[in-house]
Formats: sequence, structure tokens, C-alpha cells
Amino acid sequence: MAKILGLDVGTKTVGVALSDAFGWTAQGVETIQIDEGQGKMGYDRVGELISANSVELVVLGLPKHMNNDIGERAEASMKYGAKLEEKFGVRVAYQDERMTTMQAERVLIDGNVRRENRKKVIDKLAAVLILQNYLDSH
Repeated sequence: MAKILGLDVGTKTVGVALSDAFGWTAQGVETIQIDEGQGKMGYDRVGELISANSVELVVLGLPKHMNNDIGERAEASMKYGAKLEEKFGVRVAYQDERMTTMQAERVLIDGNVRRENRKKVIDKLAAVLILQNYLDSH
């Protein structure tokens, strides 16, 4: 059974999560370092993960404004998704990600994770929350 890849795309990192084979749970995989300003977007690594895990669907976090408008960051996520469809032939779905980074921060603080260690895993945890929210709603 194909797995679903969840991504939290930022300007410096892409948090990555992967579903189990049944599409019930999301697990954190890694954080890919990127540089949006220089056009280094981590597509090769995402492609490797898609191929290695027989991924047919990628769920991208869509950072809408609180009033539900699509802003610059959401447009960047949609552009990233279009590039994945084009390069790897996968379907892309978008999941509202408002509050997931704050939710991830809260989980890490509640777990007594030190600030410097939170920075290392927050994007991966945000990807888990984005993917888990998608799985729960489908």
C-alpha cells in the first residue's frame, strides 16, 4: 500500500513526515535544509523519499492567514506543490496548517525539550501534525 508524505515547507527547512502503510498515523522522518533565497529547495531529497517509500500523495501544509486568505507563504507552498507534481508525477493535496507550528512548539515545551533542541525538530513535528490532521480528516 502506498504511503503519504507530509511536508511543512519554510524558507530554510522542509519538515518531513510519512504515514504508516494503512494511512492511520504520521511519523516524523527528517528536516531537509533548504535556502529559498538561493533556489535550493530540496527537491532531490524529496524525490528520493517519494521513490523509496512508493509515495503517491504528498500533503503540503498551507499557511493561510487567520482570516482564511492566501498570502505569500501559502502561494510559495502551492508553487512548491506544483513543482513536485511536475517533477515526480505525484498527487499533491493541501492541508490548512494554521497554528501547527505553535502547536508543535507547545508539545515540545510541555515535553521539557530545551529551546536549542526544539529548533532542531520543530519543522519535522509540524509536518507530523499537518499529515496527521489530513489523515484524521480523510
